[in-house]
Amino acid sequence: MNTTPPELQQVLEQADCLYTGKEVRAALDRLADDIRADLGDRNPLLICIMNGGLVTMGQLLTRLNFPLQTNYLHATRYRGATKGEAVVEWIKFPVRSVGGRHILLVDDILDEGHTLKVVKQWCENQGAASVKVALLAEKLHQRRVEGLQCDYSVLQVPDRYVFGFGMDYCEYWRNADGIYALNTEQT
Repeated sequence: MNTTPPELQQVLEQADCLYTGKEVRAALDRLADDIRADLGDRNPLLICIMNGGLVTMGQLLTRLNFPLQTNYLHATRYRGATKGEAVVEWIKFPVRSVGGRHILLVDDILDEGHTLKVVKQWCENQGAASVKVALLAEKLHQRRVEGLQCDYSVLQVPDRYVFGFGMDYCEYWRNADGIYALNTEQT
């Protein structure tokens, strides 16, 4: 695993840029338009799924010009690794009650969807009026958990390890301005 700053810089320099920062910001504009049209009059509670959803949520909030509340939760299967574990670990539950609320879960990417499915089911079990999912990106493959769908998503990425704009490479490069994929020599 690359952990020194020069090694991490090399990971970024050798990666393939899938979407520039400008393209991602344009996609977020489209995402906000879709959410505004659907939830603008519903007093939604937007819940950021940490850590990946942090950048998407922050960028999205400034584009939503209607009353809403925010919160966050932290659930993960990755724990800093590039491959997920079998069990979802809850690190932090939302502080605000989701009962009776229209919930919008905001995350960075839908890969297989194990964590997202657990989080969505938790919100439903807590009595949410509705639970929708907004994602920056969806990974193109056939390994998605059964019954999980995304309500709002604007970018598609290949079945490769991707990072940037909230998605990490070994807990680094969430801050990369764009979405990158490890090249074949890096995997």
